[in-house]
This record gives sequence, C-alpha cells and structure tokens, in this order.
Amino acid sequence: MKASPATAVFRTTEPVTTAPGTGARPSGRRDVRQQRARRVVRIPLSRSPLLRRERRAPHAAHASATRDCAAFTLIELLVVIGIIGILASLLTPALSRAKENGRVAKCLGNLHQIGIGLQLYVGDNESRMPMMRDATYGTNAVVSTNAPLPSPDVVLARNLSGTNVWQCPSDRDGIFTQSGSSYAWNSLLNGQDADHLKVFLLDPGQHNIPVFYDKESFHKAVGVDKEVNFLYADGHIRNLLELGGTR
Repeated sequence: MKASPATAVFRTTEPVTTAPGTGARPSGRRDVRQQRARRVVRIPLSRSPLLRRERRAPHAAHASATRDCAAFTLIELLVVIGIIGILASLLTPALSRAKENGRVAKCLGNLHQIGIGLQLYVGDNESRMPMMRDATYGTNAVVSTNAPLPSPDVVLARNLSGTNVWQCPSDRDGIFTQSGSSYAWNSLLNGQDADHLKVFLLDPGQHNIPVFYDKESFHKAVGVDKEVNFLYADGHIRNLLELGGTR
C-alpha cells in the first residue's frame, strides 16, 4: 500500500445553540447544525512552506560551505604564484638555449652557402683564392692602411643568391648593417693556390684551415667553446677553432 503523506488535523468548533423553549441537550442523533459546526481542516505537512524552508536550509548551508571551500586564500595564491615563478626561472634558460640552437642551425646554413660560392669562384679563377678584406665596423674601428681590397660580399656576389646569407641571425650588434657581413674572411689565404693552402708557411691540411667564421661570439647562449662557427677549407663546418693563430 502507498503511504499517504502526513497531514496535520485542526478541528474548529462553533457554539451550539439549542432549540428555544428547551433546556435539555439534543437527543442521541446529532443535529445537522452541530455536524456542520465541527469541521476538520487537513493540511498536508509535505506541502507546508515552513517545512519546505526547513528542508532546504541544509542544502543551502552545504552550498555555502562548498563556495567557501572553492575560494583561494591569499596565502594559497601567493604559494601558487611562487611555484609558477620558480618553474619559469628553470624553463627560461632551456627555452633560450633551444631558440639559440635554431639560430645556430641557420648560421651554419649560411656558412655552407658561402662555402659553395667560394668554391664556384675558385673554379672560375684557375683554382686561386680571392683577394679581399673585411670591411671595418664599429665606432672605434681602425681603418686599414693596406691597399683597399673589396669586401667578401662584393667579391662573391656573383656566386651567391642574395645578401641574406651574409647575416647571422644572432648578429644583434648591427655588424652586418655596418660591414655588409656577419662573417670574417681569413685574409691570410688571399691569392693562394686553393689546393695547397698554407698558414704561416705551414701546411696543416685543408680540414684545419678556417676560411670564414663569425666576426663576434654570436652564440654565447649555446655554451662555452660553441660561441663561434667556422667554415673550413675542405667545406666542413664546426663551432671549434681547430688551428690556433689563424683568426
């Protein structure tokens, strides 16, 4: 059986009057007026607004407690900010190194193209190295007293496509803008036989003689001994000077 909802019973009575002229109470059969006078008012307790308010009160309290728990305190917020700051300080050097590695790769690509242009020039000039000298740069640069020679970007212009290959992506000091090239030429090789290169009358081998290299330590972010890229006479590229005294 389905239980019916609980109800509250309220009984209301009205004064009962007797028939005039008689002082005795009515007989066993109740008078119709007495039956009407006794009314039963049934109010379902489940629908009472007071009870509904009482039932909702615990839920409201729980929701309020949930909102209080979901909010951050000032100390918690400061701790989170501190942790984020520590992580950022740890990741920043790694990100900077990764970006610089990308610039190093572009720089190596530039030197490779310059090496190809140099080989084309040597092939067109009876296996002779070009006669050229780096342009001066910087406000305190000393002008060369030797006979003026054209800069590498001018001499090899016919053998290279564009001037962008002369700019290292890590050249932030404007060296390319001032001198036309971020890479220096080993002027000790001017006019030599490309098949028998010598440095200070020594023949260390073409794999040990640099022909072009970064004018400055552009790639410091990569690490020690990797700041400067070198293009060697045999065409290979490294970020290490293999023969001292030629720079």
